[in-house]
Amino acid sequence: MLKHCNDAACADKGFYTYNAFIIASNSFRGFGTTDDDATRKREIAAFLAQMSHETTGGWPTAPDGLYSWGYCFVQERNPPSNYCVASSQWPCAAGKKYYGQGPIQISYNYNYGPAGKAIGSDLLNNPDLVATDTTISFKTALWFWMTPQSPRPSCHDVITGRWMPTNPCGTNAAAGRLPGYGVITNIINGGLECGKGSNDKVADRIGFYKRYCDLLGASYGDNLDCYNQRPFT
Repeated sequence: MLKHCNDAACADKGFYTYNAFIIASNSFRGFGTTDDDATRKREIAAFLAQMSHETTGGWPTAPDGLYSWGYCFVQERNPPSNYCVASSQWPCAAGKKYYGQGPIQISYNYNYGPAGKAIGSDLLNNPDLVATDTTISFKTALWFWMTPQSPRPSCHDVITGRWMPTNPCGTNAAAGRLPGYGVITNIINGGLECGKGSNDKVADRIGFYKRYCDLLGASYGDNLDCYNQRPFT
């Protein structure tokens, strides 16, 4: 499935391993084990797809196609800042940087802090563990995937059908946020990619998703894009 993650053309070849993924997955109850077989396959496909987009080393004419080149990078390329913002709850450690790392490219001290607390690692003081310990790296991605952060639901609840766009004001439905893979893209990077009409980044996420669904024999479900969804605020 990760056809070229150990290829010499991948900058961080060999970092992402199957065993680390399984160990990390077993730390999060319900991941890939919720509901029927079709739902479980769809969640695995969605997770691998979103992470593949975040870490892709592919190009349009790449061998085996663009969507066979996920999991090539561990650290964000050319980060514009150290991603530290003032926070009394999750203060930045002196000299540390919180740019994108790992499968989900976790960023900012306010994500490293709670992710580290949840998985039992002090990532505020040791953010580079995400780029050096593969199991911890996968755990940060799974923490983000499984954890709702209001007003955003969890990616897990969306892909397993446990989230519906209903609330007292009906704002999710009014914003075009309907159940499906597109809402996951909105959760992960909606501010930059969603509600802007057709764009290559959202299409790339969908391309990866369809490939993994096809490999697993899973249906895609509805509402794959977020082209007309307003971002969560």
